[in-house]
Amino acid sequence: MGAVLNAFKKWNSLSLIIRILVGLIIGAILGLAVPGASWIGVPGELFVGALKAIAPLLVFVLVAASLANAKGGNAEKFRTVIALYLFSTLCAAVVSVLTSFAFRVTLPLAGATAAEGYSAPQGMGEIVMNLLRSFVMNPVSSIANANYIGILFWAVIFGLALKAAGEGTKHIMNDLADGCSTVVRWIISCAPYGILGLVFTAVSTSGLDIFRVYGKVVALLVGTMLLVALVLNPLIVGLTLRHNPYPLILYCIRESGLTAFFTRSSAANIPVNMELCKKLGLDEDLYSVSIPLGSTINMDGAAVTITVYSLVAAFTVGANVTLPMAIFLSFIATLSACGTSGVAGGSLLLVPLGCSLFGIPNDIAMQIVGIGFILSVIQDSMETALNSSGDAIFTATAEFLDWKKQGKKLPM
Repeated sequence: MGAVLNAFKKWNSLSLIIRILVGLIIGAILGLAVPGASWIGVPGELFVGALKAIAPLLVFVLVAASLANAKGGNAEKFRTVIALYLFSTLCAAVVSVLTSFAFRVTLPLAGATAAEGYSAPQGMGEIVMNLLRSFVMNPVSSIANANYIGILFWAVIFGLALKAAGEGTKHIMNDLADGCSTVVRWIISCAPYGILGLVFTAVSTSGLDIFRVYGKVVALLVGTMLLVALVLNPLIVGLTLRHNPYPLILYCIRESGLTAFFTRSSAANIPVNMELCKKLGLDEDLYSVSIPLGSTINMDGAAVTITVYSLVAAFTVGANVTLPMAIFLSFIATLSACGTSGVAGGSLLLVPLGCSLFGIPNDIAMQIVGIGFILSVIQDSMETALNSSGDAIFTATAEFLDWKKQGKKLPM
């Protein structure tokens, strides 16, 4: 018994990435060796079911708590860096739309071909009407039925209404948000077993060819994020400063992005970014606020993840997605991405919100989320590297812009 407990402790002491990789490999081997043992896929069903259960409540509580506790003060002083954060996140979502349309990817999902109960919207008019109807659904019903548009709407309403509440009530909202985040972390800690089951089911059904399909999704995600990091962000910085952006971009990616890639946490990378800003000679009064703020609202990678997976789901079920409809998704992805900070698997759990714009059933959306967790070993690392390096890049850009106005020479 003691040996089993020690082995279990050693297993849990391994990083989540390693445990997920082990689960993925074992699931693939079992899928080839014993494809008829359907019970092996049960942990995958339970994992996706748990995510499906907590995601609506998580979105509601996080958004409401964030708005209820929002404070003003430094917005004017830091308007440039905040504008750069939000603009880059929106542009990242738009770039994701363009790459998703250029390289359309579909996935083999249960019920996706028949699309049971699904009727694709035929245009922007129908989407807008569906949105308006979803807004005014009963809030309890919205959470129970995973109506993410209704959840978002009522979360904003309750969040704004609670701004006038007492500090005790606001603390309760924060505690609820922290509690939901903790539950999500508990569920994510079971990801290796869930992914074992999901990979087993996929391989036993489609064989190893499933990894070729998954590889296309990974290539689309990684390619889009690299495009944002090496083309879009330099373009934004270059146009803002009227100066060659690449020395700053490459320096920040080397000093911040590489560390964030392995830590997979923008919050954990805050000290690294602080030291980077100090090396660049930036104003501590600026970066001591903008860097922690960036780990919350500068979410280029999350916007890419939400947009790409939502469009993959739409293409998979055969939705007639027009470019204006997809651009509208970009705005939703931008707003959603800003709420994913500090939540394990946060961007993936907001994919159903993007899917809901096209009327895609929650069962289909959560299958996409399950696949997303299989691929998160790569996706989440790239996403964090893009987000965290962007915090330093745009903080430096805002500072350098001020230096230029004062006639100072830029350091790079």
